[in-house]
Amino acid sequence: MIKKIYLTRHGETDYNKQGIVQGSGIDSDLNGKGRAQAAAFYETYGSWPFDKLYVSGLKRTHQSMEGFINDGLPYEVLTDLNEISWGSREGLPVDQEGTAYYLQMIERWQKGETNLAIDGGESPDQVAARMRNALSYILDRTDEHHVLICMHGRAMRVMLAVMLNYPLKCMDLFEHSNLCLYQLAYTGTSFQLEKYNDTNHLKGRVG
Repeated sequence: MIKKIYLTRHGETDYNKQGIVQGSGIDSDLNGKGRAQAAAFYETYGSWPFDKLYVSGLKRTHQSMEGFINDGLPYEVLTDLNEISWGSREGLPVDQEGTAYYLQMIERWQKGETNLAIDGGESPDQVAARMRNALSYILDRTDEHHVLICMHGRAMRVMLAVMLNYPLKCMDLFEHSNLCLYQLAYTGTSFQLEKYNDTNHLKGRVG
């Protein structure tokens, strides 16, 4: 039987709004807009026949899925789904120096240097290893046919590259926004992409 995987990113936080680096070391809360995004997502997908919800170890994913959790949908925390560690950059505003560093890292990753780690943080290769662990765990649960996963922007890009067998240097092809939706079907041997960064559920509901 085909397994359906629904990937979403957490809602907006004040760190997102203010351009401050979060990563896995900053456990921030959703702000008002993020909660409105979460409510709009639940309003659209709350009645879908999900068998299981997986969230990362960071509370912004739990808060984003609060409607499903309060509704009694079985859920599990997988810390392998956590955001990339931005190491020494976490908690810092994206100023001119920080932006230059970030863009340099992205450029080198896009050239294929995905083993290159952020200062004090992780490399895409290390994040991909975590994503493979999480994905293997989820796919092994053969009784879960419709699976909702709430995670993080950079980690989601890596996860999609892993799922669709793209080189990690191509991960930035997978755009994302807060509470967007990616939908994939797993045939038993490969994944097929059915929805890409879909935000129709937010239109007219979130300012």
